[in-house]
Amino acid sequence: MKGGERMIPIEIIALIFIIVAVIKILVILSKPEAWVNFVKKFWNVPILTSGICLVLAGVVLYYLIQSGMTIVQIFAVTGFISLLMGAGIGIYAKEVIGVAVKLMKKGIMKKAWLYTLIWMILLIWGLKELFW
Repeated sequence: MKGGERMIPIEIIALIFIIVAVIKILVILSKPEAWVNFVKKFWNVPILTSGICLVLAGVVLYYLIQSGMTIVQIFAVTGFISLLMGAGIGIYAKEVIGVAVKLMKKGIMKKAWLYTLIWMILLIWGLKELFW
């Protein structure tokens, strides 16, 4: 959006992400309990929240592809973000492993089948683009 040009959809998506991230960081730094309260309300109905997130992920994917990005480029960015998130969450390894073990004992795939199916479809798409 340099020089007064209109923002394209992926720039709008990036701007929304930046604004939300800055607000989150500022709230956590100033009133961490307010952030916890927000997260509790946000995830109060997990099926609804997950569904909304999946729909929004689909919309974002659509606009990324429409902008000319390939699924391979999207996976490269996903790799970068995953590593960055791993570095941040790594300091909580003991807690995260505890939650992971608890979820595995409960049979995580009973609830995560749709999410996993979507990932498998995207991974196959990426492999297809890379090798076929």
